[in-house]
Amino acid sequence: MMNSVNEPQSDFDRFDGYIRSSGDVGVRNHVLVIPSVICSHIVSDRIAAATDGAVSLPHDHGCAQIGDDHGQTEGTLLELARNPNVAGALVVGLGCEHLQSAPFADRVAKLGVPTEEISIQRVGGTRKCIDEGTRLATTLIEDHGSDTRDPASIADLTIGIISSDLTKSTIHHANPLVGKAVNQLVSMGARVVVAGTERLVPHQTATIERAHSPTVADELNTVIDDLSDTPANSRSVISIANRRPYSEVVGHWGTQPVMSVVEYGNRAEGAAGLHILDSSSRFEEAATGLVAAGASVVLHVTGEGIPTGHPVAPVLKLSASESILESMGQDMDIDATTTDVHGLLSTIGRVAGGKPVASERHGLTAFAISRIGPSM
Repeated sequence: MMNSVNEPQSDFDRFDGYIRSSGDVGVRNHVLVIPSVICSHIVSDRIAAATDGAVSLPHDHGCAQIGDDHGQTEGTLLELARNPNVAGALVVGLGCEHLQSAPFADRVAKLGVPTEEISIQRVGGTRKCIDEGTRLATTLIEDHGSDTRDPASIADLTIGIISSDLTKSTIHHANPLVGKAVNQLVSMGARVVVAGTERLVPHQTATIERAHSPTVADELNTVIDDLSDTPANSRSVISIANRRPYSEVVGHWGTQPVMSVVEYGNRAEGAAGLHILDSSSRFEEAATGLVAAGASVVLHVTGEGIPTGHPVAPVLKLSASESILESMGQDMDIDATTTDVHGLLSTIGRVAGGKPVASERHGLTAFAISRIGPSM
């Protein structure tokens, strides 16, 4: 049985959100506990678990990474810290890592995010770090985590989209519904960012023709060329995409031109419209990339029944698979076989206004940052 988040509602373009000093609008009000390194992620988890209103990012990076991978990890964490859903950030380090917590916290603060920093080695060990970190996180919440919401519009938001599979139910039912919603969101003034570029490899020419400008066409061409050496775990998506017409492969894009290509770990900038994130379709990595791109709400199309959400942004789960809807209905937010565009947009509006999604109610989150090369 589906949960009640998918009830009809009108005036879906208006909701009450959290207006940040930057002018960005959040739909959640988290204090983000950021481990600068894998060695401090369990301590970060415990600080977040002990602090109402805090969430952590349990990543396995921050040390023994080289070159572009180190830069991508740091850049992604920075952009996650300034996501509109974040009211403040606590950076937790070990003390001997590559991505040092104090300089990183300074960079977060320069983005205008209220920031505190602590280090396990400097404060005197694990227990002291958890206790002091909990105090700092609580202070951030008390000073910056007000529950006050103000009127906002869907046009103020960046919406992230992931369609992580190319099953028949996704291609024929779920993706077309999302595509219609994308058209409507763009017409309302929203920025929509879609993850999953490996499926474009068999359809390079058709993809480039969707570009808004010659510059964007060049960016799309470069991304697809670079995907010629796609890892084996993405080859199945490419193989299926090769057997399907382009319109089905990107049915969740709608009919909008591509306004920009967003590099993984970077913020989506520019006008309202459709933007493409250079990311795989794997949920954990794609969701993190979308949230780093500024998405405060993520819509995930899954014909395989992936139930997990993301620590920073609510993830609406949409499926058209009869077997998944029957067996995992309480983990799905939207039944694409019975919902129309108005119902989907109404659901997004209610979630933006504070309605919890299934993964939030169940406490299910996943987090990962894409890697470029090997770690040492």
